[in-house]
Amino acid sequence: MILTGKARWLSGFLVNLTAILLASLLFAASFPNLLFERGLAVLAWFAYIPLFRVIRRSSIGASVFWGALYGYAAYGLFNYWLSVFHPLAGLIVGIIYLIYFALLFPLLKLALILFPRRGFILQWLIWIAYEYLRTQGFLGYSYGITGYSQWTVPPLIQIADIFGVWGVSALVVFPSVYIAAVLDDWFPSLRDRRTGTGELKPGPGRPLRRLRIFAARDYLPPGLWILAMAAALVYGFVSPADYSGVPTARIALIQHNTDPWRGGMEDYRDNYRILKRLSLEALEQEPKPDLVVWSETAFVPRIYWHTTYRDDPESYALVKELLDFLREQEVPFVIGNDDARRMVDVTGNWERVDYNAVMLFERGEITGLYRKLHLVPFTEHFPYQRQLPWVYEALRNADTHFWETGDEATVFDAGGFKFSSPICFEDTVGYLSRDFVRNGAELIVNLSNDAWSGSLPAQMQHLGMAVFRAVENRRAMVRSTASGQTCGVDPNGRVLAMAEPFTETWLTVEVPIVQPRTLYTRYGDLWAWLFVLAAGIVLLIGIFRRIIRASSKGRNQ
Repeated sequence: MILTGKARWLSGFLVNLTAILLASLLFAASFPNLLFERGLAVLAWFAYIPLFRVIRRSSIGASVFWGALYGYAAYGLFNYWLSVFHPLAGLIVGIIYLIYFALLFPLLKLALILFPRRGFILQWLIWIAYEYLRTQGFLGYSYGITGYSQWTVPPLIQIADIFGVWGVSALVVFPSVYIAAVLDDWFPSLRDRRTGTGELKPGPGRPLRRLRIFAARDYLPPGLWILAMAAALVYGFVSPADYSGVPTARIALIQHNTDPWRGGMEDYRDNYRILKRLSLEALEQEPKPDLVVWSETAFVPRIYWHTTYRDDPESYALVKELLDFLREQEVPFVIGNDDARRMVDVTGNWERVDYNAVMLFERGEITGLYRKLHLVPFTEHFPYQRQLPWVYEALRNADTHFWETGDEATVFDAGGFKFSSPICFEDTVGYLSRDFVRNGAELIVNLSNDAWSGSLPAQMQHLGMAVFRAVENRRAMVRSTASGQTCGVDPNGRVLAMAEPFTETWLTVEVPIVQPRTLYTRYGDLWAWLFVLAAGIVLLIGIFRRIIRASSKGRNQ
């Protein structure tokens, strides 16, 4: 049957549409989701094959459309829970990734145009470079980095102490780009296989012959990938250390199962009473914990502000009740709170400045303070008030709580060990935990509040990224969360214990205190930058080579 031009276009469009939707589903299913709470890590190894096939079948112009569609569909499925926070949140993230992929797909297509034989290698470089670059700057966002899908595969993720998550991403993404190239030679698109009369070229066995030629010509890249995979797995089995004989810390993690910011003063009182009750239950253990940790902004009234200025008697009374309780405790407490200070603005007037903070209390006194360094875009800060005042006002009207940025990667010293406390979103980025460890942290103590999402997949996706922070720096990590996933993670990335999510509970974990210096701790995201540099150089070489060839051809005509 010979299809007309319009029918062939419609057929190709439907094939591409199906491939994009399939790729979106495979991507979302690779990570924790509604059906599989830990995600199906194996899907990530071929999740991008349909996507790269569409790029091969499309023109540069069409790839813009398919990229935009993939970005919006994939992140709509993956981060569906963002709309629970606010309908605008899901829309904003969807639009951001619509734009990102609308720009990325033409670059991936350009790689094939510049290097028809081995463009898949440049596609691989570009993809890893893109994954790293999108975590940078104001819009930096680590959810959906391919390597994080493997958080449940301990032997594979051990290489993160050298390469960070980027090494894992590089291994996982390569099969998709290579297999898409193989399929392109094995089953060329109908447009390439048709003659001028619209009939299929004859030749039984032709796909197999093309496949043999492709394999003989391009055996080196997959061969190197197989060697890299083998080396990664060997390293993954031999590198994990036995921590049975090292010093340990006992940490009591309090999970109050409320979103502390919802409600008014009576809700704040109820929440405090839950926190106090659970803490006393945890302190009744023998041996007692070395530290008690409450989650991000678990106690809402501003402790420093109301103690200092006392402009709200009701809030001050609750703060005083908390401080009286803490003075009776022999064990240090780590508490998330809004650290509000009175400062002079540019006009010379006094104003209140708020920091999302972690406070260390010993016998009721604040002996240490950390202010969040990496704020969540849009929901915690928006630095473009002058340039985009309408966006700023929309966020303000949506009851967005903006914070100021801290200026120090604080290391606390209490309970006989040194620790640092990234706040919520901060454990999704590698550089910050690295900075804490370089400053002397022996333990990472994360305080999070994902209760607003009401979503187990959201909490599990967050945990999946946090696990990498432990492996990258070979430091144990504990997480005290409002509603889950409250847990302890050892330096090998193994979850030691985890509290039941969405319950009022406490969890005491005993974690090793160790001080190794990994290559990642020393050099950070060096390997990610090498991918960025390699992708940029190869792209430029391809472009200049094409320009030179075009100019030479023009002179010869």
